[in-house]
Amino acid sequence: IFATNTSTLVPSQFAKATGRPAQLLAFHFHTPVWASNVADVMGHAGTAPEIVEAVRVFAGRIGQTPIVLARESSGYVFNAMLSALNREALTLAANGVATPEDVDRAWMGVMKTPIGPFGIMDLVGLDTVYTITDYWAKHLIVDRQLHKNAAFLKPFVEQGQLGRKTGRGIYTLSLIHISEP
Repeated sequence: IFATNTSTLVPSQFAKATGRPAQLLAFHFHTPVWASNVADVMGHAGTAPEIVEAVRVFAGRIGQTPIVLARESSGYVFNAMLSALNREALTLAANGVATPEDVDRAWMGVMKTPIGPFGIMDLVGLDTVYTITDYWAKHLIVDRQLHKNAAFLKPFVEQGQLGRKTGRGIYTLSLIHISEP
């Protein structure tokens, strides 16, 4: 079995290059792994069904809840939803509608979550969020708002404010509360 943990590429994009496409699938864990127990299992049209089943069973054995996708989809299930949330949060801040802090306060207050979209982006890494946003803006979608969203993130990345990786991003590390083992 040959698995990738990528959250945005789909296995068919590089299956042939592996030399064993029937054994390739995506097995994607969510962060923080010690607190999140969901793992995406996504084959491609050429993945052998028994490979998907073996990874599904393995995920359960290691305490993960396997989410088996019926077909390829960039971002899987959760990250597709999270990407939409991040995009809208960035749009609000990039267009000067609300500060990142107020966007997070709105989300946290209504949804009763301990962290908001910008706090999540700090955990993921602003460099990662910027790279994905900039890639989609330049290569796959003609969308002025994505360019604005990438431009909003760029100064943070250029200043080394990458979030949890560096202790400062939108917030300082002390404001990001995630339980670790």
